[in-house]
Amino acid sequence: MAMEPYIVPKLILIPSMLLFFFLAGCGRGESTCVSCHRGIEHASASHASCVACHGGNEKARNKDVSHNTMFGPKNPADPEHWERTCGACHAYQLDRVRSNLMYTNTGMIKNIQLTWEGENGRLYGGRGDKVFDAAGREHLLQGVSGLDNLSGELYRKFCSQCHVGIETSGVYSAGHGSGCTACHFPYNDEATYEGKDRTVRGKGSYSASHAMEKLPGNQVCYRCHNRSGRIALSYEGLYDGNNGLVPTRRGLPGPVMASGGRNLVHIAPDVHAAAGMDCIDCHTSRDVMGDGYAYENMYLQTEISCEDCHGGRRSPRLLALGRENDQPLRESQNYRMQMRHGMRMVLTAKGRPYSNVFYQDGTIYVLGKRSGKLFRSKVITGTPEHAVVGHGRMECYACHSRTVVQCYGCHTTYDKGRMGTDFIRQEETPGRFSEKEDYRMLYPFPLAINQRGRISPVTPGCQTFITVVEETGLRSKNEYVARYKGKNQLRFAPFYSHNTGKKAVGCKECHGNPAFLGFGQHVIAGNSIEGTMICERSADKPLDGFLTLQQGRVKAYSAITREKSRPLDGKEVKRTLAVNLCLVCHLGAKDPIYRKELDYRALDDALHRRLLSDRSR
Repeated sequence: MAMEPYIVPKLILIPSMLLFFFLAGCGRGESTCVSCHRGIEHASASHASCVACHGGNEKARNKDVSHNTMFGPKNPADPEHWERTCGACHAYQLDRVRSNLMYTNTGMIKNIQLTWEGENGRLYGGRGDKVFDAAGREHLLQGVSGLDNLSGELYRKFCSQCHVGIETSGVYSAGHGSGCTACHFPYNDEATYEGKDRTVRGKGSYSASHAMEKLPGNQVCYRCHNRSGRIALSYEGLYDGNNGLVPTRRGLPGPVMASGGRNLVHIAPDVHAAAGMDCIDCHTSRDVMGDGYAYENMYLQTEISCEDCHGGRRSPRLLALGRENDQPLRESQNYRMQMRHGMRMVLTAKGRPYSNVFYQDGTIYVLGKRSGKLFRSKVITGTPEHAVVGHGRMECYACHSRTVVQCYGCHTTYDKGRMGTDFIRQEETPGRFSEKEDYRMLYPFPLAINQRGRISPVTPGCQTFITVVEETGLRSKNEYVARYKGKNQLRFAPFYSHNTGKKAVGCKECHGNPAFLGFGQHVIAGNSIEGTMICERSADKPLDGFLTLQQGRVKAYSAITREKSRPLDGKEVKRTLAVNLCLVCHLGAKDPIYRKELDYRALDDALHRRLLSDRSR
């Protein structure tokens, strides 16, 4: 009798295991799926069964009967099905993705409402869902399909094509699947299948291959991040100029074509791209897929910083792997090199270990997750250039960005007399958007205070002039500047361009060029700085800046969006420009005077008066 509790589970286990393999499909014998789709690539070694993912009837010989109960039928990973497909085996990953900003787009919708119209205190998502924030509080995201104002229309008809909850097709070099396939089944430029299955070869919208990519490459990121901030272009060293087909050299368009009829020219790539690093070599899975919590803005979800690997005000932080379920051990199983117990992993800005960045023999190494290459990370903590007093608030990329894409004068027209595709509601409805810009530039770029209280580059953030054409043809809004925080004002937003260089912006250049402080293109007349890029809709407020200096007084006329962000104030501007007095003689950061706060009254002492007198001769 004492043995019965042990015998009974064993008897139950054997048929249960057989039932599992029968339902999942162990691949024995040939299904009608394989007999029709001969040559199709296996998704992966662990995804051998067609019906386990796609559903359907693999025994039926009639095509319609076989396909009748499929999920999709093309894409079983679409959010409509993913709880019964991908999520059935990958519940942990699904819970992370469904709270992820790339799926909810909560931050994008929130900021469109703030900078266009319609802010009402509610949080919206690409699809309505229940999520939890990092404090464990429950939030119900309202579905953006019910946001009936200009902001909702803009998102659904314009911005949502990069939302991973829906498929995008018919857009050259920007097509992607919905749900999990958006990242794990890469598309080619035409969104057509180019594998060995003759039944769908050359057809769209399909991934280029049926083989799953466990580790997405840069082209996956490129599909969405080649618009707006254009960080995928900047990282690879590409730039789309002011307009799509403007001749660039010898009367010819740029050598690379992108979506929207844009031609791309080559610029200097990001230093990490030039070394051969993929996007996912810096970004963790929690950056990309989320960590299970819902955030209202991207900077809150992003968990990495330059200082993690390179140091700065602090040295890189380390944690030795000691538990068998440590995440780096699990995640690195798909890398060319696996992490091991005892390895000292570098911690992210959120205090969690990277799965591919470790410390060994006095060196920080970054493992290329796809390539298997080892990259040495130079630690700069304590070097003179990074110990200048007064630079403690600087983001690393405030000095090390090579370029920052800035699109000035975005003129957006919403014509209610024309039909437009609502990608969320999946229907054609009255109202179509079109846009054009006045001016584009890469350098110099303005600096301001970002959400973290640090000084960072900013770029025009929904700096939009809106025209609304009613169905009658009358214009109810004509080049209208939307209200933000009670004022009709243009806006800038904190931004990291992903075009980093080893060489920093020079001290004289940054402290001596008011454009870096937010004055835009300008002329200096006495103790005033006047902007010169004027358009008819902002006659007294230059387009490419947010500050003016009038008779020694600094005035801000545009907003820096995102919470806690702001332009530099008058005291900060004057203190920054005053450094030029010292840079005349004290040229570099290695000079010991920059190890302490500058005392400008020292210019009045006997030594400086004599030196200045000698220079005047």
